[in-house]
Amino acid sequence: MSTPEERLAELGLSMPEVPKPVASYVPALRSGAHVFTSGQLPMRSGQLITTGKVGADVSAEEAGECAQQCALNALAAIGSQVPLEQVVQVVKLVVFVASAPDFTGQAGVANAASDLVGHVFGDRGQHARSAVGVAVLPLDAPVEIEMTVEVA
Repeated sequence: MSTPEERLAELGLSMPEVPKPVASYVPALRSGAHVFTSGQLPMRSGQLITTGKVGADVSAEEAGECAQQCALNALAAIGSQVPLEQVVQVVKLVVFVASAPDFTGQAGVANAASDLVGHVFGDRGQHARSAVGVAVLPLDAPVEIEMTVEVA
């Protein structure tokens, strides 16, 4: 059976470094059998990959790329607490999408993160999810994601 990192490689992706917090918090925290991530922005190499509102400045496709990067960053944050092989179940994703007033495709943007997690963890990647449109996110990011996992 392949590892989560090997499944990422199948997609041409790799585990990033854990992004440094932009305020007073830690990237992830383990409590008992769960690891909770802080909100992860679409940071790559220390910078947001794009900024703006989805449906105005950012296309739904670009937002999906942001959601995928947020999910990768959440996996890296989880990996800073436990090896990803110890993830028993992805419990929940919360996806915030900075949306133009008439944008209603938040669920489609969130699918990019859900699909990635499903590929990485298989059945253990099935999760509950919220996809929420918001007026603005930190640093003018288009997407932010929180992830909760159960670990062995």
